Amino acid sequence: MLRASSSAFGYDVNVDALVDPSIPTGVPGGTLLLRLVDAVLTESEALDGIHGEIIGELGPEALVDAASVFGNFEMMNRVAEVSGIPIPQQGIDRNRDLIERLDMERFIKH
Repeated sequence: MLRASSSAFGYDVNVDALVDPSIPTGVPGGTLLLRLVDAVLTESEALDGIHGEIIGELGPEALVDAASVFGNFEMMNRVAEVSGIPIPQQGIDRNRDLIERLDMERFIKH
């Protein structure tokens, strides 16, 4: 999904920014959006301030879009997890480079 959408919008996304915040994301407001995800996942007190920064820098629509995307992915992951849907091996093989770059192997059930 990320590869297709970044290509459609003409962004040169650098996924290494997901593990190293000093690396530019290649997405407008990407660093700020990563901070939003981190704040949501850690239930950080900084969340209100980040909301304001996103609205100020990217507009209120961007905050709604980001929250919607986050919520949708969270929902899809929960549904897949509780229903026991395995990740197909071809999906793992196709994304092996990304899995290794982001050290995600530990999340794959074998």
